[in-house]
Amino acid sequence: MKDATTVFVVDDDPAVVQAVSRLLRVENYQVREFSSSTEFLVQHSHDVPGCVILDLAMPGMNGLDVQKALSEGGMRHVIFVSAFGDIPSSVGAMKAGAVDFLVKPFDDVDLLAAVKTAIAKDLRLRAERADRESLEKLLADLTPREHEVLMHVVSGRINKLIAADLGISEKTVKVHRARVMEKMNVDSVAELARLFERTGAGRPPSGP
Repeated sequence: MKDATTVFVVDDDPAVVQAVSRLLRVENYQVREFSSSTEFLVQHSHDVPGCVILDLAMPGMNGLDVQKALSEGGMRHVIFVSAFGDIPSSVGAMKAGAVDFLVKPFDDVDLLAAVKTAIAKDLRLRAERADRESLEKLLADLTPREHEVLMHVVSGRINKLIAADLGISEKTVKVHRARVMEKMNVDSVAELARLFERTGAGRPPSGP
């Protein structure tokens, strides 16, 4: 997991950048170092899994400004570090989704714990997004009638009731149901239901 993720360290204090980067590399994290907010934002990509360790007070754009800019391009989990215990800023940062707010000099254990949490959240969200995108592609291959049958199937209705609701024969329901299972790449209704639950999709759409 560590080798597949990157920790972005953004701080205008070279000593902090060096110390934090050394600590992370000892723990086998990939690290990218930046001495300014502008430099970081210009080179940053949301496509790279990982998290950001971000200094709160920097020349130009401060940490909260950077956090806001990052949120406009997608989710990026941020760990704030600051030389001052600024309560209003820490509250604002946490409300905006920061994983943690550490006051310098912070404990290495606390920083590593925050990084571990941030990366776990990042990877989980990326996996959920990939599942949703995969589900959307599968749903796009269904016909309008197959969408209707799918909705009833995941709601737990039996073929006889589905047929009555849709005004078609039970045999036709079975045919559509088999096609749905094949197109959705599942072997059982339980597996199909878990697919929707895992992606947070809820009930499937009624189709075009």
